[in-house]
Amino acid sequence: MDKYNVKCLLCGEVHDPYSLNCKNGDESLLRAYYTEKQLIPTDMPGIWKFYNWLPVDGIIEEGSGKTVTYKSEALASELELDDLWIAFNGYWPEKGADLMTCTFKDLESFPTMQRLKEQDEQRIMVVASAGNTARAFANVCSITGQPLLLVVPKESVHRLWTIRDDNHSICLVTVEGDYFDAISLAGKIAARDGFVNEGGAKNVARRDGMGTVMLDAVLTSGKVPDHYFQAVGSGTGGISAWEASLKLLDDGRFGETLPKLHLGQSLPCAPLYSLWKGVDAVDAACPDGMYDDVLFNRKPPYALKGGVKDVLEASGGDIYAVTNEEASAAQKLFEKSEGIDLNPAAAVAVATLVQAIEAGTVKPDEKIVLNITGGGQKRLMQDYELKQLPVSLEVSAKDEDAEDKVVKKVAGVFGI
Repeated sequence: MDKYNVKCLLCGEVHDPYSLNCKNGDESLLRAYYTEKQLIPTDMPGIWKFYNWLPVDGIIEEGSGKTVTYKSEALASELELDDLWIAFNGYWPEKGADLMTCTFKDLESFPTMQRLKEQDEQRIMVVASAGNTARAFANVCSITGQPLLLVVPKESVHRLWTIRDDNHSICLVTVEGDYFDAISLAGKIAARDGFVNEGGAKNVARRDGMGTVMLDAVLTSGKVPDHYFQAVGSGTGGISAWEASLKLLDDGRFGETLPKLHLGQSLPCAPLYSLWKGVDAVDAACPDGMYDDVLFNRKPPYALKGGVKDVLEASGGDIYAVTNEEASAAQKLFEKSEGIDLNPAAAVAVATLVQAIEAGTVKPDEKIVLNITGGGQKRLMQDYELKQLPVSLEVSAKDEDAEDKVVKKVAGVFGI
């Protein structure tokens, strides 16, 4: 019996397990459905603890970490909450947290890479990122040796570091433009012979990998939460949390209700907030002026079947817009109370929780999971030297020859 199958949410047809799109042309996400209906942890390392609910048929043993969930005392006291659980994704050895890129994007990159290995994929994988996803894929590719082309906005290059020495399989290209410009260029290159797109939100391995945040939180706390908080750019993390919650509800041992999703965006560049609220919260200068520009995506998976709009409506959730001042105050509050540094995006999630409390949307006795999507970089720097990835090529989004220039550079880097 197969471990899982992959179905279109619109037509219901079963697809090849490695498909990214419905073969019938439906505007819908595909979703993985597992033979094992109960959450049964394994004794495998890192994220592979949840192997039975990951769309893979093997593991990458080296380097995988996972979410660490704990019940908050200090921050919960500051916010006057009785049942706050923090799902921490990053480096915090005192808590056993060992995501070595300090971001939950590691949870996407390892199962995605494992699926490429299963397909014996020899083409060059193309990843567009505002920084954190690129760092996560650089980390796993340095372990497996999979050739990788990273396309990132020039302003995000400072996020492209690693603690590993062996990075010969990585070609880093920067774009004068924003995240959407990087996505557009990467998409054109990935369509060429010799390249393969990792799939983004349409990749079930990425979503189910991120969904392990919810699995760990519920396995640790014992019950599906009433509320789930996360900062989002594309919103794929929110979709992932919802899909994981559906599996947990079907399990039958973790409660009978599903969580409300509370997704935070950073002003002045909040496209998902704009779509959800029907307002204009996207400044013409975006992503300039954001507390963290990794939270900006001009083309999020909002309206397609199974996308952000669907999961928000189904959960009775909401999207919040956070100012830089609110995010800064939230970051200081968390770091002082919990004792670990945050990535700026995670501070937006904390600020989102503060907004919900002030609005009376959450009650003090309700179970809350707060996804800290990244943290511990300052802590990591106490134990490791961060090595900046070298830039192989800089191009402009306005350059009509940018695509050809990148392909030529990649050929030189990889000797093809």
